[in-house]
Amino acid sequence: MPSTTGAHAHRNPPEWNAIPEELQIVLAREAMRRAAATLAEQAELLALEMEEGTLSDRGGPDALRLFAAIIRATSQDSLGPVGHA
Repeated sequence: MPSTTGAHAHRNPPEWNAIPEELQIVLAREAMRRAAATLAEQAELLALEMEEGTLSDRGGPDALRLFAAIIRATSQDSLGPVGHA
């Protein structure tokens, strides 16, 4: 069993169900916002890689940019600002 004292002590996160529902919603929305931002950023990076010739281009950069724009637009519209559940 790991030590729970000293410099290497860590606390177990609280059980999800023990967190108030309003905070659960805020945390879930922030997680979704971050996931959407990550997907959009990865799509942009893939588009750049294709344009630079690192990855073969089969019409992908424009499609990836469209995908990134859709993710950004729909995540902003549906998730709303963080902290406003």
